Amino acid sequence: MIVVATSDFEVYHGVVSELRDRGATFTTVEPDDELPDRTAVVITGASDEESFAPVPTVVAAPEEPRRAVDQALTTVRGDAGRTIVGVDPGRKPGIAVLSGETVVAAFQVPLSAAVDVVQEEVSDATDPVVRIGDGSRLQSARLINELEDVRVELVDETGTTPYLGTGARGMEDVLAAVNIARLEGEVVEAREIEPTAGELQVIKDRSRERSETNRAIDEELARRVAAGELTIDEALVEHRERDEG
Repeated sequence: MIVVATSDFEVYHGVVSELRDRGATFTTVEPDDELPDRTAVVITGASDEESFAPVPTVVAAPEEPRRAVDQALTTVRGDAGRTIVGVDPGRKPGIAVLSGETVVAAFQVPLSAAVDVVQEEVSDATDPVVRIGDGSRLQSARLINELEDVRVELVDETGTTPYLGTGARGMEDVLAAVNIARLEGEVVEAREIEPTAGELQVIKDRSRERSETNRAIDEELARRVAAGELTIDEALVEHRERDEG
């Protein structure tokens, strides 16, 4: 059982709200009360950290109750609580964070922000793994090449996007990320992809759509966008500066 024991009201409120949102089983006690017999982990504030040894203790920061709850749930689940991050790559990757088989967080962010989100989610985890789908070749390569200090697996994502019924439109990338997280893949440290002519043309066409003067970037800039060195907007700025220079 998870026990919340803290005199810090902000920590208490944030942690209890997060536990309720997760549907977790927990109880609360005063910091100087005796802990229940079935206590598996205590969540507390920094001022009460020394009170509960040798019971496993998670110290919650007032501004990060979710992280403390994630750690506590991982402790309760033991070895089954390994942190696994699944990523369905694309222009706005779906990201799912699992503790064992339980989804504890989900995101969908621009590609430029995806690495930061993943790194934040695995920063305090023990032996985490990031599983990235092998579709969207250029975007998956960028994610693999930019992730640091974490085990990365490339997963065959065939069949991971589920059928979406009424009211579920827009959830496909996140749900695919959940399925990707549950599949073992090949460990990779880098992925080098040479963009095809068709992929470069798609980038050029998108740049034309974004350009105020209806002009596409050249192939050199399109290759840099494909490699993740530039965004399309940055490439357009560089293209315009070249012309003006």
